[in-house]
Amino acid sequence: MIKVLFGTRKVGIAMEGSAKGSLTQTALALAVLLVPSVFGSRPALAQNYIVVYSFLGSDDSHPLAGLIRDSVGNLYGTASSGGASSNGAVFKLDTSYTETVLHSFTGVKDGAVPAAGLIHDLAGNFYGTTQGGGDLACDRFGCGTVFRLNAAGKYKLLYRFVGGTDGKFPSAGLVRDDLGNLYGTTSQGGAYGYGTVFKLDPTGTETVLHSFAGGPEGAFPQAGLVLDQTTGNLYGTTSAGANSYGAVFELDPSGNLTSLYVFNGPDGATPYASLLRDAAGNLYGTTANGGASGDGTVFELDTTGAEIVLHSFTGVADGSNPRAPLIQDAKGTLYGTAVSGGAGGFGSRVQDGPNKRQIEGAAQLCWWNNGWQLTTRRPNPWARWVSVRHDLPRRRG
Repeated sequence: MIKVLFGTRKVGIAMEGSAKGSLTQTALALAVLLVPSVFGSRPALAQNYIVVYSFLGSDDSHPLAGLIRDSVGNLYGTASSGGASSNGAVFKLDTSYTETVLHSFTGVKDGAVPAAGLIHDLAGNFYGTTQGGGDLACDRFGCGTVFRLNAAGKYKLLYRFVGGTDGKFPSAGLVRDDLGNLYGTTSQGGAYGYGTVFKLDPTGTETVLHSFAGGPEGAFPQAGLVLDQTTGNLYGTTSAGANSYGAVFELDPSGNLTSLYVFNGPDGATPYASLLRDAAGNLYGTTANGGASGDGTVFELDTTGAEIVLHSFTGVADGSNPRAPLIQDAKGTLYGTAVSGGAGGFGSRVQDGPNKRQIEGAAQLCWWNNGWQLTTRRPNPWARWVSVRHDLPRRRG
């Protein structure tokens, strides 16, 4: 049963759920940030949003990825364009929603087009990637960088991709282990040209842990990684290869890759988003295509490698083409977004409840139940956003 929860002609609504830690992950989909002045964790309560900041283009523009929030409520994120040189920026929004541009990318050595969000360490440093810039001998405009930025905006280049076996065009964010090593993916390059998984140690030395060769193991990873801090294993997806529909993989610390699941179309195709891993080791994710109607899926991969399609999007009220990661609250409820579809045809939010499967619609940024959380990475600035919910049977076991 589909139930419309919220509809608006303003640009976007957002996501629900709380996160632990001093910085919580969120996402910024369009040129405005939204928070509700009246909002509850139950759909029956009123839902009302106000714009708290609009990007002007001269400061920065087109934020495509996530925000992080510090303990006092400041928000930090990236914009893929704008800034002093129109090559993107890292910004801060303080608790009064005043923006400060911490770094404007020049498009040269320091990078260009930061399409992914930031991560942080305990010292307050931020880490991220840019898709372009760096070594301009690579593909004319550079093949991307990894950078560090402190809270005062002091920039440090950690690595420039040269486009050979080291990889090129990192489109996703990073994960960091307890020793300070950074891990990420490049969507192209590597030994076979199909992308890499890489490690960057605290000295800035890059190690390619795996070069994708296409075929059964997949190709062109567009998403970031999930790190098991206990075992050191990394989990991720490839958007292509493996029957042309993409795959889910596990990579151990020695660089041995195990293909956990290969998509076949009806069970999903083209996963663009990072995975979510629960305490039991189950993996959850989205595919932008495939499923019963070809409009994408929400899926679960259990510890035996069995895939359960939690929902196949129909492309109508429940949305279509989910490309953003899922999040999970303390009760096990999953939330995510769909780029298009919905009652207005412009996107939806997905929810998967702990006792019954649910799908909800929405996009952008919100404060819900005392937590900022993430939304779609590929916004449509003329969207009419709608939230819906679809109850599905909970799988047994």
